[in-house]
Amino acid sequence: MKKITMIEKIAEFETLTKLEAYLFQQTNIEDLRSKLLSEFSKYADYKNAEEWNKAVRICESLAIVGWGDNEPVEALRGMFFNGNPMTYFLNRFGEFRFVDAIWSKRKDGFTMEQGRTSFHASANDSQQRETILSDYITKEHIQDIKLLSQRNWIPKNPIRIRAGLSNCYENSKPVIESLQKDLQIALNRKMQPEKYGRSVNRIIITCSFSFFDDNHCKTNYIIKESNKKISSKNAYVEIQKMFSKKEIEENGYFLRNRIEYGPFRKDTGRTRITIHFEKGFSELTHSEQRDKLGKYFLVALNKTSDKLKKKLDYDFELMMSDFTGILNDWKKHHYNINDI
Repeated sequence: MKKITMIEKIAEFETLTKLEAYLFQQTNIEDLRSKLLSEFSKYADYKNAEEWNKAVRICESLAIVGWGDNEPVEALRGMFFNGNPMTYFLNRFGEFRFVDAIWSKRKDGFTMEQGRTSFHASANDSQQRETILSDYITKEHIQDIKLLSQRNWIPKNPIRIRAGLSNCYENSKPVIESLQKDLQIALNRKMQPEKYGRSVNRIIITCSFSFFDDNHCKTNYIIKESNKKISSKNAYVEIQKMFSKKEIEENGYFLRNRIEYGPFRKDTGRTRITIHFEKGFSELTHSEQRDKLGKYFLVALNKTSDKLKKKLDYDFELMMSDFTGILNDWKKHHYNINDI
């Protein structure tokens, strides 16, 4: 009888609970980790769907037993803008590592695309190869296999702040750019996710700003300060009581809650928050805009933390303390010449 390999064994488990139980039954975790890392070094350079799926299962296992002195990564499946699948490894800072590929759908399955496959340098790469963007060599290998995505996650900064659209009024552009280039990077580097727990993966905060662009497209949010979420249908009815149809069309008015909260998904460890900003926000000084952003971030995160801490084993107090310190530092140390 053919002996079942470790990779075949861990691929058998349909749930993470069963996989975790199996891994912790092993008598020598250090030896197990060493074997998993050795297998990962092979499949991080995957050439087809089967090899990608093995890499996913190995990353799930290492997320459970730990990566030791190696840089942890997650093996994720996403979607390219044309709808084709993407597969890639990300470290805790959201940086690419090893092979990332865009796949083509053929009649008999999927294959990696030549010209759309890259290799990203990694400290864990035994060959210490340099980054090759788009032109990493791959061959057509069609397999009718579903591409997997990692079901658990490595410890990383749980707070992801982003702009819903790149559009905004001109005076807000430097502040929004600083959110991405300064605050988000500081959060990624300075938060202490290893100390919070394993229950939360991402709290995604989307900032939706009012705007008027060069193409004369406009969106100006009218804010309804209410804890009760307003539906799109009711928002449309209510705003017509506030403005004429001509005013609504000419100004691109949309009635929205200041903050909208999405559900928490235990399987992905994710929840989403949307914060809307009216045109008047962009008319404030840059320091005032940062203060407003900080205020709403804290309101949203505190409410989310209060709701989730009743259900999850997670140190929300430490997370909020770390976030508040980094946020205050960002507000203090980023000035515009017009604000001083």
